[in-house]
Amino acid sequence: MTISKEMNTATQQVSYTETTTQAIGFETFHTKSHFWGRLTIWSVILLTISLPLYLSFGLGYHPGWSAILTGFSAYAAIVAVVWFIEPISYYPVLGVSGTYLAFLTGNIGSMCLPSASIAQSVVGAEPGTKKGEITATLAISAASIVNTTMLLFVIVGGSYFLTLLPESLTSTFRFVLPAIFGGVIAQFAMQKPMWGVIGIAFGLFVNLGPVPRSLQTFLCILGTVIVCLLLDKMKKTKETA
Repeated sequence: MTISKEMNTATQQVSYTETTTQAIGFETFHTKSHFWGRLTIWSVILLTISLPLYLSFGLGYHPGWSAILTGFSAYAAIVAVVWFIEPISYYPVLGVSGTYLAFLTGNIGSMCLPSASIAQSVVGAEPGTKKGEITATLAISAASIVNTTMLLFVIVGGSYFLTLLPESLTSTFRFVLPAIFGGVIAQFAMQKPMWGVIGIAFGLFVNLGPVPRSLQTFLCILGTVIVCLLLDKMKKTKETA
């Protein structure tokens, strides 16, 4: 009986020690994730900014602050809300380490989040748990390696392929961005036709009206978003009244 009690006590102590060690280990893992995550992301930010700074002030290709602010405003009018929503909405699935890795590599909605979600489903890991975070981190790491490897071949091969194309074909590439915006408008117009009408109306106004070219994109996007939100709010108000 004494031996049995001692064995039970020893087993409980070992189990408690393992649990404590695991908890401390995961806390250390989070500490290291914060350290390396912040270090790598800030390093990428500095490297990203260094190239335009060198082109602008080192080589003298600065386009002017007006063009920079106009481009930033037009871009921010579309995705500024996402800067706050994505980290909050994706965190429960990605966890601490997965969030750093996903925002470092990019393609979160189209690559990182689906990879993490599918991997968690396959191994039976619940989002928000330790197992779920480790699974998400490993899945995002694997997807990022594959994505980077494929992009390397595409960029190198694509650059060479572009040199073989005639100028009559490469000159049409300037329509790629308008085509993307047109596809986005069509996607929303299929769900809410009025939004598509408003977007086209603003597009015609800024291009045919007395609007400076530097403000056309920004005013078109901002005006479309504001009017669509107001109409949607008015519709909800009428339905609840």
